[in-house]
Amino acid sequence: MNKSASAAESGAAISEREAAGLFAQFPNSGHVLLAVSGGADSTALLVLAARGRADSGHGPALSAATVDHGLRPQSRAEAEQVGALAGQLGVPHRILTWEGEKPLAGIEAAARTARRRLLAAHARSLGATHIATAHTLDDQAETVLMRLAAGSGPAGLAGMRMQ
Repeated sequence: MNKSASAAESGAAISEREAAGLFAQFPNSGHVLLAVSGGADSTALLVLAARGRADSGHGPALSAATVDHGLRPQSRAEAEQVGALAGQLGVPHRILTWEGEKPLAGIEAAARTARRRLLAAHARSLGATHIATAHTLDDQAETVLMRLAAGSGPAGLAGMRMQ
């Protein structure tokens, strides 16, 4: 194995240096809302952000939120599990529920729009100036493939951008 490979590339735990690099984009103060679905990527975001804040003793206040789309019977219990983990880490957590009728077609796009709306409204209510999400490389590849399947030209064939 190449000695210069990152901990993540080697399958090892993430190093302190790598974690610091991930959160270099976070503001030094204020409030950041972590969007945590309960998947591996966003759970890692929650754990690493809480650990980094605790270890450094400074940085922005952190809160977490999970959107329960109400599309699967187990979604509420999964959101509650995220809340329990956030509580163990000392991060306030809120479950945001997508209420109302769900469309019969285009459910993924509608769920994404609802998720963004709910997270933005909650961030405003907290006074949070940033919302942090996490995506794996597989998520990025899937985004490129979906855009290709939708007929995007070369300019549109990119993964999710940091905003």
